[in-house]
Amino acid sequence: MKRIAVASGKGGVGKSTVAVHLALALAQKGFRTGLLDADIYGPSIPTMLGIKERPSLKENKVIPIQVRGIFVVSMGLLTTDDMPVIWRGPMVANLLQQFLQNVAWGDLDYFVIDLPPGTGDAQLTLTQKASLDGAVIVTTPQEVALLDARRGLKMFQQVNVPVLGIVENMSYFICDQCSKRHDIFRSGGGGRVAQELGIPLLAEIPLDLKMTKACDRGEPVVTEPFQKLADKILEEMPREKPGEFHLRW
Repeated sequence: MKRIAVASGKGGVGKSTVAVHLALALAQKGFRTGLLDADIYGPSIPTMLGIKERPSLKENKVIPIQVRGIFVVSMGLLTTDDMPVIWRGPMVANLLQQFLQNVAWGDLDYFVIDLPPGTGDAQLTLTQKASLDGAVIVTTPQEVALLDARRGLKMFQQVNVPVLGIVENMSYFICDQCSKRHDIFRSGGGGRVAQELGIPLLAEIPLDLKMTKACDRGEPVVTEPFQKLADKILEEMPREKPGEFHLRW
């Protein structure tokens, strides 16, 4: 099993959107895929996937929700929509460890983990406990986001987790009226940082109003840029031979 963290240095760059669509794209290619929403303070993945039910228990193990071909666990499935999570670092770290150890994920090909933004306790807990095989850094073209992306990358380097590359989200917008490309948040920033740091630019994901509305309805659509992102991840991290992948923590 390959464990992939989707991370960002700051919030608001569409990290969870990338994690959801990457997991869905991998599942559509025939791989058994798990998705852990580890963004404890802002779990949005249940909304994007239209999940209403709560996970069940069997033999003291949490049974992930199966939706759209992937297996999902999220703090958002354990709380109400308007309930804030007001927890200190050790409590968050303990919950994340429970998500890793006490969930019946089964045999997975790929395990996508949506990390909280930043470089704090939760991120360190997951990088240390989950034995990550690689990380994807999500940013926007804005310089303020790129500065934080650099910090996130350096955190993974310090804990010896390979960084697979950068995803530049909200990269551009194609106007419905004129069919022209508009660079709303500047352009090329993700590529420049990737070149500077010696890592691949995995994808440039455009702003897509149809995709946004689909996520708000809980009916995500895997567009071509996410399919290409999944293809690049598969090139970097090919699936192990059948029978060789097992969930081990």
